[in-house]
Amino acid sequence: MRRLLTVGALALAALLGGAAPALAHNVLVGSDPAEGAQLSTGPREVKLTFDQPVRAGESYNTVNVVGPDGTFWADGPARVEGNSVIAPVRELGPAGTYTVGYRILSSDGHPVPGKVSFTLTAPGKGTPAPAPQGGQDSGQPSDQAEPASGGMPIWPWIAGAVLIVILGLVLALRLGKPKD
Repeated sequence: MRRLLTVGALALAALLGGAAPALAHNVLVGSDPAEGAQLSTGPREVKLTFDQPVRAGESYNTVNVVGPDGTFWADGPARVEGNSVIAPVRELGPAGTYTVGYRILSSDGHPVPGKVSFTLTAPGKGTPAPAPQGGQDSGQPSDQAEPASGGMPIWPWIAGAVLIVILGLVLALRLGKPKD
């Protein structure tokens, strides 16, 4: 019985001790303007800061600024600077809530979509940009813009752990038999 417990403990220690850190998607850690900010004048650019460097890719990293009336206010492509993605913004128009929708290429290679909102309290004199080509994939905010996991499912890890424990128990029982 002592051998069985020892082998079981060693199998469990090997399983847990050998676990490598998981790759994680980038996480938005800050924005300028900040989430929920109240601004009297519109920003000249939007800056999104992430916890890890963003992979550069002019055609993939996109940021759109959508006004309260559904018009677009981004003024050109977004650029990547380390952990930040920066997009130029036109002079804003009507007062109300503006939504910054983004899609970036995470440092682990997965897409990360999301959105941040701020409120313009006084109307500006700007005119909107034409609608971007490409629909939702171009970073436009939508109710479906929640980040997808995109990672490996957990069930193979659980199945592997169960298999290792069973194999350890079988070996312990076979090797632990007393010899006559």
